[in-house]
Amino acid sequence: MAKQIQKVDWLAVANKLRPETAAAITSFRSRHAAILKTVTELRELDAQKINFDNYKNLKNQSVLAEAKKSLDSYKPVVYDVSAQIKVIEAERLKAIAAAKLTEEKVNVELKEMKELLVHIETARPIEELNVEDIVKAHPSLDATVEKMCKRGQWRVPGYYEKFGEFQVGF
Repeated sequence: MAKQIQKVDWLAVANKLRPETAAAITSFRSRHAAILKTVTELRELDAQKINFDNYKNLKNQSVLAEAKKSLDSYKPVVYDVSAQIKVIEAERLKAIAAAKLTEEKVNVELKEMKELLVHIETARPIEELNVEDIVKAHPSLDATVEKMCKRGQWRVPGYYEKFGEFQVGF
Protein backbone atom coordinates (compact mmCIF):
# COMPACT_ATOMS: atom_id res chain seq x y z
CA MET A 1 0.00 0.00 0.00
CA ALA A 2 2.79 2.43 0.90
CA LYS A 3 4.49 1.80 -2.43
CA GLN A 4 1.25 2.55 -4.27
CA ILE A 5 0.84 5.81 -2.36
CA GLN A 6 4.38 6.84 -3.27
CA LYS A 7 3.61 6.29 -6.96
CA VAL A 8 0.76 8.83 -6.90
CA ASP A 9 1.59 12.27 -8.29
CA TRP A 10 -0.05 14.25 -5.48
CA LEU A 11 0.66 17.62 -7.11
CA ALA A 12 -1.26 16.63 -10.24
CA VAL A 13 -4.10 15.20 -8.15
CA ALA A 14 -4.32 18.37 -6.06
CA ASN A 15 -4.46 20.54 -9.19
CA LYS A 16 -7.46 18.59 -10.48
CA LEU A 17 -9.47 18.85 -7.25
CA ARG A 18 -11.43 21.67 -5.72
CA PRO A 19 -9.28 23.81 -3.41
CA GLU A 20 -11.03 22.69 -0.21
CA THR A 21 -10.65 19.02 -1.16
CA ALA A 22 -6.98 19.49 -2.04
CA ALA A 23 -6.40 21.26 1.29
CA ALA A 24 -8.10 18.43 3.19
CA ILE A 25 -5.98 15.81 1.42
CA THR A 26 -2.79 17.79 2.04
CA SER A 27 -3.68 18.16 5.72
CA PHE A 28 -4.45 14.45 5.99
CA ARG A 29 -1.17 13.52 4.31
CA SER A 30 0.83 15.75 6.66
CA ARG A 31 -0.90 14.25 9.73
CA HIS A 32 -0.32 10.77 8.33
CA ALA A 33 3.39 11.49 7.79
CA ALA A 34 3.72 12.81 11.36
CA ILE A 35 2.03 9.71 12.76
CA LEU A 36 4.24 7.40 10.69
CA LYS A 37 7.31 9.23 11.97
CA THR A 38 6.12 8.86 15.59
CA VAL A 39 5.37 5.15 15.12
CA THR A 40 8.80 4.58 13.58
CA GLU A 41 10.50 6.37 16.46
CA LEU A 42 8.54 4.34 19.01
CA ARG A 43 9.45 1.08 17.27
CA GLU A 44 13.11 2.05 17.36
CA LEU A 45 12.82 2.81 21.09
CA ASP A 46 11.06 -0.49 21.70
CA ALA A 47 13.86 -2.35 19.93
CA GLN A 48 16.35 -1.05 22.46
CA LYS A 49 16.36 -3.43 25.39
CA ILE A 50 17.50 -2.30 28.80
CA ASN A 51 20.47 -4.22 30.13
CA PHE A 52 19.79 -4.48 33.88
CA ASP A 53 23.19 -6.11 34.45
CA ASN A 54 24.76 -2.65 34.13
CA TYR A 55 22.89 -1.54 37.25
CA LYS A 56 23.94 -4.41 39.59
CA ASN A 57 26.24 -2.11 41.56
CA LEU A 58 23.36 0.11 42.77
CA LYS A 59 22.88 0.19 46.53
CA ASN A 60 19.09 -0.06 46.37
CA GLN A 61 18.45 -3.28 44.43
CA SER A 62 14.75 -3.19 45.29
CA VAL A 63 14.28 -0.18 42.97
CA LEU A 64 16.04 -2.11 40.20
CA ALA A 65 13.88 -5.18 40.82
CA GLU A 66 10.72 -3.06 40.81
CA ALA A 67 11.72 -1.35 37.54
CA LYS A 68 12.48 -4.71 35.91
CA LYS A 69 9.18 -6.14 37.15
CA SER A 70 7.24 -3.10 35.83
CA LEU A 71 8.93 -3.31 32.47
CA ASP A 72 8.31 -7.06 32.16
CA SER A 73 4.65 -6.70 33.14
CA TYR A 74 4.01 -3.82 30.70
CA LYS A 75 1.43 -4.63 28.05
CA PRO A 76 0.40 -2.09 25.42
CA VAL A 77 -3.24 -1.01 25.59
CA VAL A 78 -5.42 -1.87 22.62
CA TYR A 79 -7.90 0.84 21.70
CA ASP A 80 -11.17 0.40 19.88
CA VAL A 81 -10.86 2.57 16.79
CA SER A 82 -14.17 1.57 15.22
CA ALA A 83 -15.66 5.01 15.99
CA GLN A 84 -12.81 6.72 14.13
CA ILE A 85 -13.17 4.29 11.25
CA LYS A 86 -16.89 5.10 11.05
CA VAL A 87 -16.09 8.82 10.91
CA ILE A 88 -13.50 8.22 8.19
CA GLU A 89 -15.98 6.13 6.22
CA ALA A 90 -18.65 8.84 6.56
CA GLU A 91 -16.17 11.44 5.28
CA ARG A 92 -15.24 9.15 2.42
CA LEU A 93 -18.89 8.78 1.46
CA LYS A 94 -19.35 12.57 1.61
CA ALA A 95 -16.30 13.03 -0.60
CA ILE A 96 -17.62 10.49 -3.10
CA ALA A 97 -21.02 12.21 -3.17
CA ALA A 98 -19.36 15.61 -3.68
CA ALA A 99 -17.20 14.16 -6.45
CA LYS A 100 -20.24 12.71 -8.22
CA LEU A 101 -22.05 16.05 -7.96
CA THR A 102 -19.01 17.83 -9.35
CA GLU A 103 -18.77 15.28 -12.14
CA GLU A 104 -22.41 15.91 -13.09
CA LYS A 105 -21.88 19.68 -13.13
CA VAL A 106 -18.74 19.33 -15.23
CA ASN A 107 -20.54 17.03 -17.68
CA VAL A 108 -23.40 19.55 -18.05
CA GLU A 109 -20.92 22.38 -18.63
CA LEU A 110 -19.00 20.26 -21.11
CA LYS A 111 -22.19 19.50 -23.02
CA GLU A 112 -23.10 23.20 -23.11
CA MET A 113 -19.62 24.12 -24.31
CA LYS A 114 -19.75 21.51 -27.07
CA GLU A 115 -23.10 22.91 -28.21
CA LEU A 116 -21.66 26.43 -28.14
CA LEU A 117 -18.67 25.28 -30.16
CA VAL A 118 -20.97 23.73 -32.77
CA HIS A 119 -22.94 26.99 -32.96
CA ILE A 120 -19.76 29.01 -33.34
CA GLU A 121 -18.38 26.71 -36.04
CA THR A 122 -21.64 26.67 -38.02
CA ALA A 123 -22.39 30.40 -37.67
CA ARG A 124 -22.43 32.56 -40.75
CA PRO A 125 -19.65 35.11 -41.14
CA ILE A 126 -20.56 38.61 -39.95
CA GLU A 127 -20.26 39.93 -43.50
CA GLU A 128 -23.25 37.80 -44.52
CA LEU A 129 -25.54 39.05 -41.72
CA ASN A 130 -28.24 41.61 -42.39
CA VAL A 131 -30.50 43.72 -40.17
CA GLU A 132 -33.32 41.16 -40.26
CA ASP A 133 -31.01 38.46 -38.92
CA ILE A 134 -29.90 40.70 -36.05
CA VAL A 135 -33.49 41.65 -35.17
CA LYS A 136 -34.45 37.99 -35.30
CA ALA A 137 -31.62 37.12 -32.88
CA HIS A 138 -32.40 40.04 -30.52
CA PRO A 139 -36.06 41.14 -30.87
CA SER A 140 -35.68 43.74 -28.09
CA LEU A 141 -33.22 45.65 -30.29
CA ASP A 142 -35.96 46.48 -32.83
CA ALA A 143 -38.20 47.92 -30.10
CA THR A 144 -35.31 50.00 -28.71
CA VAL A 145 -34.47 51.48 -32.13
CA GLU A 146 -38.15 52.26 -32.74
CA LYS A 147 -38.44 54.06 -29.40
CA MET A 148 -35.27 56.07 -30.09
CA CYS A 149 -36.59 57.13 -33.52
CA LYS A 150 -39.92 58.30 -32.03
CA ARG A 151 -38.01 60.46 -29.54
CA GLY A 152 -35.76 61.86 -32.25
CA GLN A 153 -32.76 60.36 -30.55
CA TRP A 154 -30.27 59.64 -33.34
CA ARG A 155 -27.18 59.01 -31.25
CA VAL A 156 -26.57 55.83 -29.28
CA PRO A 157 -25.70 56.72 -25.67
CA GLY A 158 -22.03 56.10 -24.92
CA TYR A 159 -21.07 55.30 -28.54
CA TYR A 160 -19.17 58.50 -29.27
CA GLU A 161 -17.46 58.43 -25.88
CA LYS A 162 -16.23 54.93 -26.59
CA PHE A 163 -15.47 55.05 -30.35
CA GLY A 164 -15.19 58.78 -31.11
CA GLU A 165 -16.77 60.86 -33.88
CA PHE A 166 -16.54 59.38 -37.36
CA GLN A 167 -15.61 62.00 -39.93
CA VAL A 168 -15.03 61.50 -43.59
CA GLY A 169 -12.02 63.47 -44.78
CA PHE A 170 -13.22 65.50 -47.80
